[in-house]
Order: sequence, then structure tokens, then C-alpha cells
Amino acid sequence: MHRATKIVATIGPASSTQEILLQMIEAGCDVVRLNFSHGTADDHRQRAEFVREAARQAGREVAIMADLQGPKIRVGKFENGKTTLIAGNSFILDSACELGNDDRVGLDYKDLPRDLKPGDVLLLNDGLIVLNVVRVLGTEVHTTVKIGGDLSNNKGINRQGGGLTAPALTEKDMEDIKTAMSLGADFVAVSFPKNATDMEMARQLANIAGAPYGIKPKMIAKIERAEAIPALQGILDASDGIMVARGDLAVEVGNAAVPALQKRMIRMARESNKFVITATQMMESMIHAPVPTRAEVSDVANAVLDGTDAVMLSAESAAGKYPVQTIETMAAICVEAEKSENSELDKDFLDRTFTRIDQSIAMGALFTAFHLGAKAIVALTESGSTALWMSRHWTHVPIFALTPRTGSERAMALYRNVTSLHLDTNTDRDTALAQALEVVVSKGYASRGDMVVLTVGEPMGQAGGTNTLKIVRVGEPY
Repeated sequence: MHRATKIVATIGPASSTQEILLQMIEAGCDVVRLNFSHGTADDHRQRAEFVREAARQAGREVAIMADLQGPKIRVGKFENGKTTLIAGNSFILDSACELGNDDRVGLDYKDLPRDLKPGDVLLLNDGLIVLNVVRVLGTEVHTTVKIGGDLSNNKGINRQGGGLTAPALTEKDMEDIKTAMSLGADFVAVSFPKNATDMEMARQLANIAGAPYGIKPKMIAKIERAEAIPALQGILDASDGIMVARGDLAVEVGNAAVPALQKRMIRMARESNKFVITATQMMESMIHAPVPTRAEVSDVANAVLDGTDAVMLSAESAAGKYPVQTIETMAAICVEAEKSENSELDKDFLDRTFTRIDQSIAMGALFTAFHLGAKAIVALTESGSTALWMSRHWTHVPIFALTPRTGSERAMALYRNVTSLHLDTNTDRDTALAQALEVVVSKGYASRGDMVVLTVGEPMGQAGGTNTLKIVRVGEPY
């Protein structure tokens, strides 16, 4: 069954062998995420090699996403590994403290006291512990525990409402970008960007690091800071796509605000011709259980119905007991949700203007295929832009993007409803179109007598050169 929504799976201890990766790819993984918050450069390099080999064995391209750690706004370590905070008691966060105890703990982010004032609310360990700031004295932040619990080494800190000044790119991130480019990452995900400038700086660093390898990665902004919400359009403009990173975002803006923000972010991304990934706790219970909860099934399905390009697995596939089964389950949920989706293509096209020839051809192909009941749209593309524009509008007509560029093929692994395939460049248009149809038919997507809409650029081989739309029936001369 054709699945439009893509699946991103994080790899870690549970999924770092070539055998498991091959099973994950065959189960439906489209993009593999390397989480640079864990592991060494050599770990990531080894895993990237395994991914490429497993993809080769599976007979399709799978993209690699390098997810940067971003600023570590965390408590330090405790003498005994942890302490228990009791509601009503005092507790001190001290940037000068080496080893914590029952009264205080150190900070990885030494500038935290400078960012805080009395009345601020701090949320630790994903919001499970809540501290009220009473006063700030030099390196010390004096707090009262509002909601207590066990606090162990290196747990995260957020300020309710956002406002911490830590830069989006740390020295570690800058080194990790170089590592990511050396192993051929197709996407770089930037953690905690506050504005467009953060993304522009990350892109510049990635392009410089990727130049020796001939790589210009697609840049993904992870929306997880409260400050990123009012700056969202600027961040979208400076990025290739965004991730709805619901974990830290929920801690900063409150859990109740996230579902509406998710819908808004997905809508804005699609309207801006950018892709969007929905992430965090999508199938969390499958870390330990062979089946998801009903709420998780609904969560994945609702993200699909919102129009997300991709849904993402984190610990479920990196450290869980059932990485392959989780991907199979997620893929089945996506397919079922897509069956119920209504296309609003005619409504989408109202009041739209297209200033580029290639974009006009892409929209014309989408409109024609939808109304003629074509079995497929086949786009011969160099950069993948034609396929991206088509994928911003939902129809039940699958889009096949054929490209001679491996980089473009992998980039399209995140575009909704787009299947990217390899087709060697041919300067003769008719030969190339015939080969394109042959590929789609041989893979079982269309058969004799089916109507197919084709787009191509003349002369061939130029990025942004799509200027021709053709409607054919498979098996008939054209």
C-alpha cells in the first residue's frame, strides 16, 4: 500500500546493527536520525556506514539526519547521583557548585543566574519538578520547591515562558556539523533556534563544512523554544523545514498549548513550501510494549490529518525493545489515516498566483492529475523542487520524482506523498519519458491503460527548468 507520510527513526543501542537497520528500512523507515546528544563522532560515522549499506541492500535511498545537541541547560552532578526535593523546602541552583547535595546543585549553563529574577518559574526534568525563584545572589539561584520529586544528574532546566539566552549553536555543535558533513548527512536539525539568524548561521557553517564533500544539506529548525513561536515565519524562511519538537516546547509553553501550535506550525510550513516533521513521544509506550496505546494511535493519525510530512520516533527505535515493530505499526496507522483524508485542492488554488514557470507546471500537473483521475504523477527533476511544490497539496495521486542526483533523491525522502527514484540523465526527452514510465510500471505503481501525468524540463539536466506537462496512457504511443 502506498504511504504518503514519511517515517523518521532515531538509531541508538537498540538499532545500530546492519541487520536491524535493514529490517527497519524494509518496515518503512525513510530517514534515519543520528542524535548528536549521545555517542562519539566514530559512533555516528559507523552508524552512517551501516545505514548506507542497509539501504543499498534494500534497494532504495534512505536519508540521514544529523540532530545537533544544542545548548545544555542542565543541572550538574550530585555526590550521590541524585537527591529528593520536597514541596515547600528551599533548594539552590549554584553555577559555582562542583558536586550537588540535598541543599544545592551545580549548573552546566553557567549564565543561568544572569537570566533569572524573583518570580520566575523553573521546570526541571521535563516539567516533573517545579521550582519558584525567590532571589538571585551572584552565582546562586535561591528557589522554593513547588512540585518535588527525585532529581538526578544532568536533568534539563527550562524557564516557564522561555527567555533563556543560551545560543542555539555551541562549540560542540560546530564540531558536530563538521562530523555530520564528513559522514554525508543529508539533513541537519538545529536545536533551540530563537530566530532566523540562528538558522542562517547554521546553514553557513554546514555549507562551508560540506563544501569539500560536495554537500549542501537541508536545514531543519527544531521549534522548541517559546521565543521561536512569534519568530516562526522568519525561521521558516531561513530553513528548508521545521520539526514540531513537542518535548521542550511543551515544558516552556505548557502541554495544553501544544496541539494547537502543532496544527498552526504544520499549516504555516506547507503554505511556505517547507516540509515539517512531528516529533516526541509519538509511540512512547512501545519502548517497552509490543503495541501502542489508543491515544498514541490517535496522536500519529492526527498529525497525518494535520498534514505533516513525517512522523518521528526517538527512544522507541533508539533504545526500545521493538524498533522494527514500532515502525511497522506507525506505517499502518499512517496509511489508514491517509485513506480518510479529503483533498481540498480546488480550495487551495483559490487566490494563488505562480510567478515561476516550473512552479506553474507543478501546480498544473497536480490539478490535472486530480481531476482526470490519473494513477500517478511522474516528475523528472534535478533538484526536487517540482516534487516539493506538488507535495504541499494533498491529493490521493502518488507523486514519483525521478532524478539522476543521489542528493536530490535523499532530500525528497521527507516530502509527503513523494516517492523518489533514480533515473540516469538522458538528453533525449522522449527516451527519458519512456524510461520514467517503465520505472513506474516495473515497480507496480501503474499498468497498461492507466493515465499518468508527466512533467519534464527542456533542455534536460537544468535545475529549475521544468517547463513541460504531458498526459499519457501507459502502453500507448506519445
